[in-house]
Amino acid sequence: MLRRKAEEAINAWLDDAKTALLVSGARQVGKTWLIRHCLQQRECDYLEINLIEEPGIIPVLNACESVNDLVINLSAAKNHTFVRGQTILFIDEVQELKDLVTRIKFWVDEGSFRYVLSGSLLGIELKNLRSAPVGYVTEVNMYPMSFEEFLLASAVPEDSISYLRDCFKGRKPVADLVHDKMIQHFQRYLVVGGMPASVQEYVDSGNITKVTSIQSNIIQQYKRDFTKYEQQKRRLMLVSIYDQVPAQLLKQNRRYTLADIKKGLRFERAEDSFLWLTAAGVVIPVYNATEPRVALAQNTKSTLLKLYSSDVGLLTCQYGNAVRSKILVNDQSINLGGVYENAIAQELNTNGFPMYFYNSHNIGELDFLIEQELSVVPIEVKSGKDYKVHSALSKVVANTEYGVKTGYVFANCNVSVEDKLVYLPAYMSTFIKDDAEMPVLQPI
Repeated sequence: MLRRKAEEAINAWLDDAKTALLVSGARQVGKTWLIRHCLQQRECDYLEINLIEEPGIIPVLNACESVNDLVINLSAAKNHTFVRGQTILFIDEVQELKDLVTRIKFWVDEGSFRYVLSGSLLGIELKNLRSAPVGYVTEVNMYPMSFEEFLLASAVPEDSISYLRDCFKGRKPVADLVHDKMIQHFQRYLVVGGMPASVQEYVDSGNITKVTSIQSNIIQQYKRDFTKYEQQKRRLMLVSIYDQVPAQLLKQNRRYTLADIKKGLRFERAEDSFLWLTAAGVVIPVYNATEPRVALAQNTKSTLLKLYSSDVGLLTCQYGNAVRSKILVNDQSINLGGVYENAIAQELNTNGFPMYFYNSHNIGELDFLIEQELSVVPIEVKSGKDYKVHSALSKVVANTEYGVKTGYVFANCNVSVEDKLVYLPAYMSTFIKDDAEMPVLQPI
């Protein structure tokens, strides 16, 4: 059974939350399965409705003007007995009935039942969902499985993961035997990725051909969603931008070039499509920061960006079997810089970090900038053996004006420290968290 970190958040809601629960994320990241699993583990009395599989329920819900109507209509339609104070109504694919969230305040206020809403971000009007009054909806975001979750699925003992985490925190080298094994797991993660169906097939059979088939189907489903939820004039743009991500990541600087889609295309014409794909959870944007200093969000040039796939396995699937075979055997003859960057971006995104990159003529380019523990942390990602060659990173760390305390280099290396630079194996990106705590203020 696959273990997901989001399970803790869902169980915390089940313990005592009085709000409705909204579990959001891209298609196929495991939302429905995890909600159902948590409800069944707790032996909850629940009614599950999927609005895509059961479109006939939509007019039934639309006809409900009160919770009493809801109970009467759904009891008849689904042959389920509602028990006040116990029954949980789980409505999946809620994007099919966008107005539903506006009723949540009244349903929650009435207090007889509890409600779980779930849906992919494809086509959901997030501003409507998130405009529900504060205190009425608790949101849990789900992503593809992180590398740590992949290790658990691969039967790596928790003690081993704790050992790796201790090495990360203590800046201590990992024992060679363990390190080599983790490199192998990471290479497999680059191919399998974190989509639960892909990981489950890998765990069950080890058959990468079957994994590839699952990934190809997910990619095609994403594209069908583009055309299902958007107007004709935007459909081709969405597909074109998404299809170009693998090619853009093969470039030396990884920056997304609109001219590769259409000559003369300006960012302003395509910006809505970038935002749509981001909200859908199928891409991860990394914008340009004009300075590597605190308040990165306020130093952003949104017209310059890199675009990564939300799942590295889907990315390498698009590169084809030849590239994936070379990844699995650690063939150094191909440049995997973009693939490694995508994996790091995926881990940082899952762990809640807004990401930026930096470039200047005098300094050069930094792959990523994040804010961690109230300071800017520059990050370089290396897929080859020359991981200690990083002039831009060295210049930024050495510049006292930027106040950089630590810089990370992720590569196929073991843990080491040189002054402010910390060299880390790429698989340790899964452990990067922001543990900074804001002070508790006393009344004045």
